Amino acid sequence: MDIENQITEGIKAAFQYHYQHTFAEGEVSLQPTRKDFAGSHTFVTFPYARISSQIPPQTAETIGNYLKEHTDIIKNFNVVKGFLNLELADSVWVKALGEVVREYQSGELPYGFQRKNGQKVMIEFSSPNTNKPLHLGHLRNNFLGYAMVQILEANGYAVHKVNIINDRGIHICKSMLAYQKLGSGETPESAGMKGDHLVGKYYVEFDKHYKAQIQELVAQGYEEEQAKKEAPLIKEAQGLLQQWERSDAETVALWKKMNGWVYAGFDATYQKIGVSFDQIYYESDTYLLGKDIVDEGLAKGVFYRKDDGSVWIDLTDEKLDEKLVLRTDGTSVYMTQDLGTAELRYRDWPFDKMVYVVGNEQNYHFKVLFTILKKLGRSYADGLYHLSYGMVDLPSGKMKSREGTVVDADDLIDEVVNQARKKTEELGKIDELSSEQANELFQMLGLGAIKYFLLKVDPKKRMLFNPEESVQLQGDTAPFIQYSHARIAAILQKAAQEGIDAFDSDAFSKLESIHPIEQEVVELLTLFPQKVQLAGAEYTPSVIAQYIFELAKAYNRFYTEVPIFAEQDSSALRFRVSLSLAVAKTIRNGLGLLGIQAPEQM
Repeated sequence: MDIENQITEGIKAAFQYHYQHTFAEGEVSLQPTRKDFAGSHTFVTFPYARISSQIPPQTAETIGNYLKEHTDIIKNFNVVKGFLNLELADSVWVKALGEVVREYQSGELPYGFQRKNGQKVMIEFSSPNTNKPLHLGHLRNNFLGYAMVQILEANGYAVHKVNIINDRGIHICKSMLAYQKLGSGETPESAGMKGDHLVGKYYVEFDKHYKAQIQELVAQGYEEEQAKKEAPLIKEAQGLLQQWERSDAETVALWKKMNGWVYAGFDATYQKIGVSFDQIYYESDTYLLGKDIVDEGLAKGVFYRKDDGSVWIDLTDEKLDEKLVLRTDGTSVYMTQDLGTAELRYRDWPFDKMVYVVGNEQNYHFKVLFTILKKLGRSYADGLYHLSYGMVDLPSGKMKSREGTVVDADDLIDEVVNQARKKTEELGKIDELSSEQANELFQMLGLGAIKYFLLKVDPKKRMLFNPEESVQLQGDTAPFIQYSHARIAAILQKAAQEGIDAFDSDAFSKLESIHPIEQEVVELLTLFPQKVQLAGAEYTPSVIAQYIFELAKAYNRFYTEVPIFAEQDSSALRFRVSLSLAVAKTIRNGLGLLGIQAPEQM
């Protein structure tokens, strides 16, 4: 849409006419008009008083009158102090809708999406541990990561989706040890459980028995911290880790078997939530990486070695601190591993940008990682970004995996899908659907409810997820937006039956006036490309979520206030059908950027 460009060109002409002043490119800017004033675009005149030699309200009046008299795009204006609020002519919005419809009709690219820009982005998300199933926190991570894949692709980037699975370490050995002691050969098949749930059960069992041992030692007079170190179970788990690191055949065989169960469980959950990856890395393959980079850093003077043989970097000048990159015994720390993994990924798929979707408890870690890579002179370091997000709480409070109080992703999805089923059946509008179609709809609504609820909040904010609230058909929820789409689908179906071509923008091109709510809906439609760009630039899917909610809300007001098929004027009728088409497609594409499906009927 070139509406803003037309307005700014008019403002430039007004300044040239009245004040003999020529603006350079980009010197004139507009902002959206506040909802409590008439208009769509506002020009703030305060910064231009030195040019006009008038007080801001007088400048605003002068410019407003010029635009109204000399252009055909301004219908009216009002001045509030130095704010010039502009009301565009109805013909501008009619033309704008025609352009949106033609963009959708062309089919070359969805409206608001960008052509390929030749840049590559790698996105790491999910990053689960193989000692437990995916939980609610993982869902926020997965949905953020997958939404950013869709959004960045819509902005013209080639995107490579990667996952690193934390499949080694003491936490894995805890589940293995508990299984050795208590498992009695149990398998996912014999237990009737998904493999990730079965392994998670033994992680909880370890913690329960470990705590009992700690209490026993404390009763014997040990300090609690000492008891945690001396408890027999933790020592056995540490011994099991040492056996794994020595490649003990029996230990490795158990590790592979239990991890295999978990991977099968993860795959089932990923398939259920509509998430996939182009490449999966495993910590067991990458944890030794990075030692060569440490040697390189020592040679360059980026790192230094202490008397005990450990290797460090001093980042106090960067307002960070001193950071260990290699232990005294020569073993890696997480930082060493992440340095090596970054290098490996860049070799595997040379990227322009790399996005890490990781919780905000790792904010400091990523600041250090990116700073080290810059000091090492890595060309890709400036393109690294940490998409940090806050924790997710439930109304019942915090969750802890080791205590078995965590909410498994599978269980949560089943609960919300069942709530979606109940809500939909109460409406009684699915009688025409087969049981298979109905179940597909319930899955679509349940998953959409969870995804939208987790994505509508700014990623940086900690949030409360309320399963019951997420499936409501009213308010800021996916079912409300999905229901709006289904309503429009029925309207478009009726229009097709009546022989109305929703893509025929010529049929309403000479329409002279439209309803104010129609103008509001068209204005929102023109903003979609900006919202897609903003969501990509700021790595914030909530921009899209908030936008499609506002669009659905505005359309529902239009549906309530303005007749469609009862309209006698042919141009107005066709305009409203085309408006409905553009809104439906924009809602569908907006939901698609969030990984949510739009039903045709509900």
